[in-house]
Amino acid sequence: MITVRFAPSPTGYMHIGNLRTALLNYLYALSAKEKSGEDFTFVLRMDDTDTERSKPEYEQAVYEDMRWLGIPWNRLEHQSRRLERYNQVLEDFKRRGLVYACYETAEELEYKRRRQRARGLPPVYDRAGLKLTDADKAKLEAEGRKPHYRFMLEHREVSWNDMVRGHCSYNGAHLSDPIIVREDGTFPYMLPSVIDDADFGITHVIRGEDHVTNTAVQIQMFEALGAKPPVFGHPPLLTGREGKLSKRLGSLSSRELREQGIEPMTIACLLARLGTADSVVVCHDWEELAKHFDLTRFGRAQPHFDTEDLFKLNPRIVRSMPSDAVNARLRERGEKEVSADFWAAISPNIDKIADIAEWEKICYTDEVFELNGDDRAFCRHAAELLPQGGFDETTFQTWIAVVKEKTGRKGRDLFHPIRLALTGREQGPELKMLLPVLGREKTLARLQG
Repeated sequence: MITVRFAPSPTGYMHIGNLRTALLNYLYALSAKEKSGEDFTFVLRMDDTDTERSKPEYEQAVYEDMRWLGIPWNRLEHQSRRLERYNQVLEDFKRRGLVYACYETAEELEYKRRRQRARGLPPVYDRAGLKLTDADKAKLEAEGRKPHYRFMLEHREVSWNDMVRGHCSYNGAHLSDPIIVREDGTFPYMLPSVIDDADFGITHVIRGEDHVTNTAVQIQMFEALGAKPPVFGHPPLLTGREGKLSKRLGSLSSRELREQGIEPMTIACLLARLGTADSVVVCHDWEELAKHFDLTRFGRAQPHFDTEDLFKLNPRIVRSMPSDAVNARLRERGEKEVSADFWAAISPNIDKIADIAEWEKICYTDEVFELNGDDRAFCRHAAELLPQGGFDETTFQTWIAVVKEKTGRKGRDLFHPIRLALTGREQGPELKMLLPVLGREKTLARLQG
């Protein structure tokens, strides 16, 4: 069974890059289910070991964003609650000689890297910590220094078949031994992520290409744990107007998009194809979208994300929504449902769900709209020619043909005053669709003024 995960850090509101990672993992698992019929597990893991920057409100925002996007999770985990497990592995690695203590300060490490770059060398840690004797360590600790710990990489080739990038290979000798415990005793990302993936049975990891080098390191950690590494996929990072997307850089957050009326499936449909050569497919549910999803279609070039693409796509998504889907969204907003006839009439003029309220006011209130004298006289004449009985989609064509014949008006002079009288708007739904919604009584009242 496929098991995927999404592991946000609750240190800020999620931006579009975060949402992309979540939906790619979900779509991959869902598409596999569509093909095999086998169910999957989606793990939501809070990487909340950064106690200073992690906030409860950001964690709650993750839940809200995931629910709004429509991505369910089967399992919820918090790294902050698994510290005992991480320390168990750390002690085991110490006993096995897989980690070692280092005492350099951040400034000293940066100085070393600068010197290496100046000499044209890669900024790889020199393993100075391995050369320290017990006496050296005791002296450094007496000076007030506290050790950080590094995982000792084997200087050998590590390779894997990436779902996006194809064959990937790194030599451990060209990589720095990663810090797995900071001098304050806290765990950075590297080791806890591996332990969690192993313990939770994660089979596939889809994450940004900024983690490619991490993967080479983490594969050795999986092997040290005696665990099989997941299958990895590293699509290129999205870029925006300010460069790489980041919540620290103030990129547009998911909640801002939500507030601006962007539909969840607008985001999903765009991001499912952004980075491929395929055109966007308009879908209204995840299952439908999963049928069109293929991770191998993603290229190596960095795709450019522009919010304008969302605002262009959103009307296509909204206007093609069936009325039951529209009503589901209205219920979520705490608003009353609309009839299928009303939605069929107004949908071609809707850019976002919030626009429905304006057309409800136009169609269902007793408001009468102002016209100039000539147009009002024309509309009153047209009112006299209204057919009796109920209205349907054929009523307008039958009626307008009579009005044209009796008044001699045609084109804009014929249609524009009637539209203004019925809606108060220069543009709007087809009048043949709108007339049955308004009904004879309201139509007559507005024509007469």
